[in-house]
Amino acid sequence: MTVTVRLPRPDGTAEEYSLREPVDWPRPASPPRCRIAFAAAHVVADARGENLPGAPAMIDWESTLAFRRHLWSYGLGLAEAMDTAQRGMGLDWASTQELVRRSATEAKTLGVRIAAGAGTDHADPHLRCLSDVAVAYEEQVEMIDGTGAQVILMASRQLAEVARDADDYRLVYDRLLSQVRRPVILHWLGPMFDPALAGYWGSPDLDEATDAFLALIVDHAAVVDGVKVSLLDADHEVRLRTRLPEGVRLYTGDDYNYPHLIKGDGRRASDALLGVFAAIAPAASAALQALDRGDLAGYDAAMGPTVPLGRHLFGAPTRYYKTGIAFLTWLGGHQPGFSMLGGLQSARSVPHLVEAFRLADEIGLLADPDLAAHRMQTFLEVAGFAP
Repeated sequence: MTVTVRLPRPDGTAEEYSLREPVDWPRPASPPRCRIAFAAAHVVADARGENLPGAPAMIDWESTLAFRRHLWSYGLGLAEAMDTAQRGMGLDWASTQELVRRSATEAKTLGVRIAAGAGTDHADPHLRCLSDVAVAYEEQVEMIDGTGAQVILMASRQLAEVARDADDYRLVYDRLLSQVRRPVILHWLGPMFDPALAGYWGSPDLDEATDAFLALIVDHAAVVDGVKVSLLDADHEVRLRTRLPEGVRLYTGDDYNYPHLIKGDGRRASDALLGVFAAIAPAASAALQALDRGDLAGYDAAMGPTVPLGRHLFGAPTRYYKTGIAFLTWLGGHQPGFSMLGGLQSARSVPHLVEAFRLADEIGLLADPDLAAHRMQTFLEVAGFAP
């Protein structure tokens, strides 16, 4: 029986939309061999909590951890406590520590991969000196390393504010990388994701910033597992990965151009650390399984159709992409309500979320069409759209 829902059109009219049959996406017996792939996961807010802007985060732990088990079941690694989890946009440090501890315990029990973000967001927003930034980083690195999760050195707003040039960045990162006990992932997040990070690595000029970044990596290659680059610039990523030292991975964070970056050019390819993978986990897993088999056509067939959804979710202002991911997670039955830390569920418009619903359905990502249609209709009624 066809499942339908009345959806608003941009011109103010409505249409009866028929959902497609869901796709039976295969779950792998083990993680992909061809690439390392992390999904950066969001957190589920406790709908009973006072998750107001600036208030302490109140998290639905059961749903949050269940969603992580969903991602792991498709062979993906978990990138925990990253910007997708609303670091700097609602997730406070106390909740971050609890989140990483809980997820790392689950990962250890299941024997699956986890990495987690260490930053400086618990410190004063306006630190006065580079040493204070380094100390803040060290506190978070120690906590995350102690859980057994791999450390991701996240970009720091405080460092971007206090650093005067590339040498200042080197002072902080040289200090950190000389102390780490296991190889880490370096994180370069562009200003489209966080405007406070403009000019990271010491220059607004991309080539100059890249040269400084590479010099750091070359000098510390033994303790750099890889670099996570989220600049939404595929050409720059391809150039960068050809210049990386042998053994240092490039984890693409390009939520616009990930299919061909992961597929590679026959010589080098990017691994993945992507927020969009939280929304398209079944399709991404199927694509990576095909790549393991050498089935490039199968890879394209699974991954290619996800691009319109990814580009829509990460459309400007890009930093609010988390709202679309939480919305699709709710439609898919992975969380009981559509609420977010800091009230961020209001950060995207009704038309934006309607289009996200359409695009996810076209790919076959709505595993329970009846539930998705019911929740979509309920959302529209609450928003003021009369069916």
